[in-house]
Amino acid sequence: MRAHTVAAAVVLTLLTVPAFAAEQQPSAGQIKVVSGSAFIVRGNTVLPATVGQRVFEADKVRTGSDGRLGITLKDDTRFSLGPNSEVHLNRFAYAPSEGRIGLALNVVRGMAAYVSGRIAKLSPDAVKLETPGAIVGVRGTTLALSVSPQ
Repeated sequence: MRAHTVAAAVVLTLLTVPAFAAEQQPSAGQIKVVSGSAFIVRGNTVLPATVGQRVFEADKVRTGSDGRLGITLKDDTRFSLGPNSEVHLNRFAYAPSEGRIGLALNVVRGMAAYVSGRIAKLSPDAVKLETPGAIVGVRGTTLALSVSPQ
């Protein structure tokens, strides 16, 4: 019986490591608005999205059929998702004093709105908005994307 308890504890620890590891790195930003069903996928862990929750590089954000989500990144970039949407935060680096700046958002499906922040103003080539069919270079702008599932 004791071996089963130890094995269960090890499995639970391994399942929480991705979420805990992300908490150890600096956050990329936070959720400002959420309604309906919305989630953050961090590693293999799916977390319900809540206002004030931090988001990290490599997080994926998803909304259900009634979901909406608004996120503000540390450089004041803002992006919002409509219903049935998914965006991956593939890259976020905002340390201008260290020469590290960059943002890559992959809009996998659904509707997303984007308002550029300081990264786009400091280094427009450092921002990439990706979709299954195109990569959009940003030069300091506001835009909306609609991506249909492939």
